[in-house]
This record gives sequence, structure tokens and C-alpha cells, in this order.
Amino acid sequence: MELSIPLKDDQPTMKRSGSMASHGSSANLQTMAQGEEDTLEFRIQAHEKEGITAGKKSVSLWHDITLVHIDPITEMPSPYLNFVCEIPKFSRKKYEIATDEVGNPIKQDSKKGKLREFKKGDIFFNYGCLPRTWEDPTHVHPDTMGCRGDNDPLDVCEIGLRIVQPGEIRPVKVLGILCMIDDGEADWKVVTIDAEDKWAPILNDINDVEKHLPGQLSAIREWFRTYKIPDGKPPNVFGLDERFMNKSYTMEIIKECNLAWKDLITGEKERKMEHVDDEVKGLVRKLSKSNLVSLAPELDEAPTF
Repeated sequence: MELSIPLKDDQPTMKRSGSMASHGSSANLQTMAQGEEDTLEFRIQAHEKEGITAGKKSVSLWHDITLVHIDPITEMPSPYLNFVCEIPKFSRKKYEIATDEVGNPIKQDSKKGKLREFKKGDIFFNYGCLPRTWEDPTHVHPDTMGCRGDNDPLDVCEIGLRIVQPGEIRPVKVLGILCMIDDGEADWKVVTIDAEDKWAPILNDINDVEKHLPGQLSAIREWFRTYKIPDGKPPNVFGLDERFMNKSYTMEIIKECNLAWKDLITGEKERKMEHVDDEVKGLVRKLSKSNLVSLAPELDEAPTF
């Protein structure tokens, strides 16, 4: 069995902190569609399946899902992380977690009142994010060519065989990461595989992907390089000489983004922005306002992973 990689010096523990109900897996969760599909109002919202709030209280796929996957049988941390799917493989609707809406449902992205799809065509991997992470727009990582974080949760490319639906949560093995620069912002792409995929036992680090699935990583990089060209935009570029970095490096980025998320949802980040330009302050305050509405009143201790 793969060894667990704790995200801090001791093993992560599960707690409940006020309104921050921690769900370590999808065991007691269901998604419910709200509104008509293919409209600007359409949302996919997570709810509890059982208990006094079943089907009523919204569960945030960004804040209420733990980063570390919790085995629903043993109720102990597993060696895996939770992956929240936004866009299923072999599809093109640009679904994303609404980070600036209370409850953080999944919506289809829009621009100038029109719903967005990938004009390049269907994506060939499951795409989503790691819960309880945030790419801090006030922070410039030394490997991101001077570019700040993109103000979103960490993106994930899950390369398993299963087609994962929007809002579905899966345990995944972390394999590596690619540093993409998108419109002058750092936009990390974490490569993972579903823990139950038939390839999972032999894929433990990024070099294993190249060895056993040759061409997979190059195809992912080329997808992200070219997917905006049909919109009339230039190709995206990449840091770190376009290399996919290994699992150890990736876990450091994940830990950094988890700590940034904690600062965001406790309001600590907003209190430290004296020397940040007004544009970035506006980005952070917009997120803080929408998310602390439901989290802050009962947040009585530091959030966990």
C-alpha cells in the first residue's frame, strides 16, 4: 500500500469547526441540479444525503470537502487527496466552481452573457480542482516567471479511464504538476489518477506516466498550449522549461496553496494587504465577502485539511 504523505508535520485530523462541516469523501453527499441546463442560471449544488440537513443545506465543494481523502469505512486519512470534478473527459462545456457565490455551486462559465465551451473540442481528461486550496493572487512563486497566482483553487487533470461527472468527488493519487502561465497569471495543473483506476498501482510519480503511458503528458501540455487559439488568443506558455515536475515538488505547491486557502477563509489574507495593488485587493475582497458570509460567523478554530 502506498504510504500516506501528510501535508503538515503531524497526520491530518478531522474536525468540525462551526459551519465548516468537513466531508472527507463523497459517502454522504449528492449533487442536485438547479435551474435549466444550458442557461446562465444553471447550477450543480452538493448536499448531504442523510441527516437533519439532507437535501437542504448546501455543501461547498471548495470549502466543505477535505483536501485529504478520508476512508468512509475506517474514518481515517487515506494516502489520497480529494479531487472535485468540474469538466468530465470527452466533453467541452466549461463548468467551474463558482468561487464568488455563497455555497460555491458548479456553473457553466460565461463571457458577455454567453455560455462558454472549449472551441478546441472535447477535453480528453477529467478536469477539476483540489478542495481547500487557493492560488493566492498576492503571491509570486519563484518558479512562475514573476507571475502571481490566478485566484482559483488548484487545477487538476485526472488521467484515469472513468468518466467523472461534474460535482463528483474521487480519491486520487498525486503524480506531478505543470506550471502554465495564462494571461500573465500562474495556473498550476496537478496531474493525478483515480485511486481505483487499473493503472493506479503502477503510477506513483510523474516518470511512471511517461514510462507506461508515453505521450500522455505531451498531449496534456499541448492541449493547454493551444486551447485558446480558436478564440483568437496566442498560445499559452509554461514555466520550468515546460517540464512536468515530480510528486515531491507537487506536494509542496499543494501545501502552499492549502495554507493560502486558510488565510483566505479566516480573513487573515485581507488583513495583510496593505502593500498590494488595488486590482488584487478587489479580487481577494470579492472572494472573502462571498465565502465568509456563510463560514465566518461560526468559525471558532483553525480549519483543517
